[in-house]
Amino acid sequence: MFGRAPKKSNNTKYYEILGVSNSASQDDLKKAYRKAAIKNHPDKGGDPEKFKELAQAYEVLSDPEKREIYDQYGEDALKEGMGGGGGGHDPFDIFQSFFGGNPFGGGGSSRGRRQRRGEDVVHPLKVSLEDLFNGTSKKLSLSRNAICSKCKGKGSKSGASMKCSGCQGSGIKVSIRHLGPSMIQQMQHACNECKGTGETINDKDRCLQCKGEKVVQEKKVLEVIVEKGMQNGQKITFPGEADEAPDTVTGDIVFVLQQKEHPKFKRKGDDLFVEHTLSLTEALCGFQFILTHLDGRQLLIKSEPGEVIKPDQYKGINDEGMPMYQRSFMKGKLYIHFAVEFPDTLSPEQCKTLETVLPPRSSVQLTDMELDECEETTLHDVNIEEEMRRKQAQAQEAYDEDEDMPGGAQRVQCAQQ
Repeated sequence: MFGRAPKKSNNTKYYEILGVSNSASQDDLKKAYRKAAIKNHPDKGGDPEKFKELAQAYEVLSDPEKREIYDQYGEDALKEGMGGGGGGHDPFDIFQSFFGGNPFGGGGSSRGRRQRRGEDVVHPLKVSLEDLFNGTSKKLSLSRNAICSKCKGKGSKSGASMKCSGCQGSGIKVSIRHLGPSMIQQMQHACNECKGTGETINDKDRCLQCKGEKVVQEKKVLEVIVEKGMQNGQKITFPGEADEAPDTVTGDIVFVLQQKEHPKFKRKGDDLFVEHTLSLTEALCGFQFILTHLDGRQLLIKSEPGEVIKPDQYKGINDEGMPMYQRSFMKGKLYIHFAVEFPDTLSPEQCKTLETVLPPRSSVQLTDMELDECEETTLHDVNIEEEMRRKQAQAQEAYDEDEDMPGGAQRVQCAQQ
């Protein structure tokens, strides 16, 4: 008796999870699964549910029989039992099997069989403020270890290896150092015979391409996209692009942005700051100047008629600051901090002319009697920061001399009592 063919259900979900078309080849499926699985591996902080979905999709589509059923009848047909079911294996077993591990060897739980994760490689990337304002891309050539394609990371032609006799397969040796009578020091270090791998390969059986090292050096060019509004210290990560090693989940290459100092603009969050010095005439009677922005635009900065700019005053311009990260259509503010440069001296004629247009002097007038009772003083110019530093140094020298004097300690002790 023949059963009725199942009703067709969703047959595109697995392709969408892997990000490939339904005509993808086995090589396309492998590449898509490899990239996505490394990125979403829970040991790397990825999403466990996404990792499970990827494994389920790859398990089905990498099996020609299951894929044919899925393409014809969809996901429900696999769940009802056609083709031996779908996605029933541990996702970590599938991951290890894909990367050349033995998913069923050694017993224990799947957690115990997970591969260790390789180290991340961190590179500083110097960028200008213009780069962060406008966005840019930088192509960088890097060298890394890649699993040998000839021996697939085995290191030998036959794929065989032996336990290292020097360390009994542990990869670690212990050396004892005598420090003195009845005193010894034990130190652990990587076995020099197997270089810490715990196994050795017969010289005649060594892979000719990697010379038994299991990995070879390869050049890789990465294009780093610096988006508008990114911050100093922000990280750009390339998942699974660090050094490869057998039985190891490849780590990431991480670029950390380091903003170079700009001669004109200072950045604080999404805002920009510019220092500008005005002459006294400009501050009192009006000014205009051209400011070249970080994207090359020429901004005309000018005062309003009759406006007076005071020393240390700030003016702001909306929407001329930094683009906001991932919302580059929005921008912060551009602040201009004004300094006013005063003339060193004025002639008596200039003083009289200014008095006719400036607000009058203080109305307080001193009498001759009051003046006779006052003592004359002389003002002189000072650098207050320098004077404070000098006084602090003198105080420290006096303290040090007092400490060096005989009886200094006794005086302190007496004071405490």
